[in-house]
Amino acid sequence: MFENTSVDLVTLKKRAYNLRWATLPEGVIPLTAADPDFPCAIEITEAINRYIKDRYLSYGPPDGLPIFKESVATFFQDKRGVPANPQYIFPVDSAAFGIYAICKAFLMPDDEAIIFDPVDFLFRYSIETLGATAVPFAIPAGTEKVDFTALESLITPKTRLICLCNPLNPTGKVFTKEELTQLGTIACKYDLTILSDEIWSDIVFAPHTYTSIASLDEAIRERTVTVTGYSKSYGLAGLRIGAVMTSNQKHFDRLMRASLHQSTVHGANIIGQIAACTALNECQDWLKAFVAHLYQMRNLCVTELNSIKGVNCIAPEGCYVAFANIQQTGKSSKEIHELLLNQAKVAVVPGLKEWFGEGADGHIRLSFATSNGILSQALSQIKNTLNLL
Repeated sequence: MFENTSVDLVTLKKRAYNLRWATLPEGVIPLTAADPDFPCAIEITEAINRYIKDRYLSYGPPDGLPIFKESVATFFQDKRGVPANPQYIFPVDSAAFGIYAICKAFLMPDDEAIIFDPVDFLFRYSIETLGATAVPFAIPAGTEKVDFTALESLITPKTRLICLCNPLNPTGKVFTKEELTQLGTIACKYDLTILSDEIWSDIVFAPHTYTSIASLDEAIRERTVTVTGYSKSYGLAGLRIGAVMTSNQKHFDRLMRASLHQSTVHGANIIGQIAACTALNECQDWLKAFVAHLYQMRNLCVTELNSIKGVNCIAPEGCYVAFANIQQTGKSSKEIHELLLNQAKVAVVPGLKEWFGEGADGHIRLSFATSNGILSQALSQIKNTLNLL
């Protein structure tokens, strides 16, 4: 399923947008947006075909198809140890919108929310779009300890939300149970809501293991709102499907109002819900094989990057992105990005504030969710270019 021949470049160049094959000049290899180069599991396309053969694509329930809610709840119960209730789960048209909806539900203008640094831009974007303030908290890459005393010092009377991204994009850090307990304890102490973004939770590399913060205890669970999606694990980005889960009726009602689902202004499409159900219920073997392939690609990517003059990369514990430090090259993230694009013919994401925050300065991010052949070629071109500096 994940051989070199599994990647259909002809189709990708027509369909893969968002800084990828369909948007870049011919001959450029995109290691940019975290979206697999592989086709989704065949079970998903078969399920979609079965659903649409009757040619009825009617409205669904505003809070989601019952089978979707049940499938997501079963996943969290069986795979994450969270006593999930289908009643408090609803689909959203992407984890990205889920993050925004949670921020909208729990933040007012002039409130503050703590975000990690570096982290995906969607947290800052959602918070600031609502008129609130994003307060960055530096999270070191690798196994360096998180300074929770520093986190606590950032809390003010205006703080309402702590945004947890686990595993952490772009560094690939997977938070330990002990770290999550410390974070949850602080949230309880100051009566803060926890936004837990778990879209990467399937992509974790041994010996590391994943813990959902809502599984720790009831007090932490009651103040946690979890958002997840199915683009990273199953290649369903174009279906725009994610899920939001809480643990009580008060939070669920608040989130539904913020989502605008009741008005039909917003909502999650039915096909996406069918695909997600199938992914969760029938595609675990596919996912296991995908993660095994990604483990090999991670090792290849980190080894090759660390062999390049002026580049250092800590192996990510989760996610399928490598976050490489390029400070010793003497060039900025933007300069390296432009050099690789124009000379190496490889597109990467520069560590700019607008992408990941100030903590990304001096880094580039590379996605390795592709074939061995494509990744090897891209890394060879990167090495040949940077070693000339």
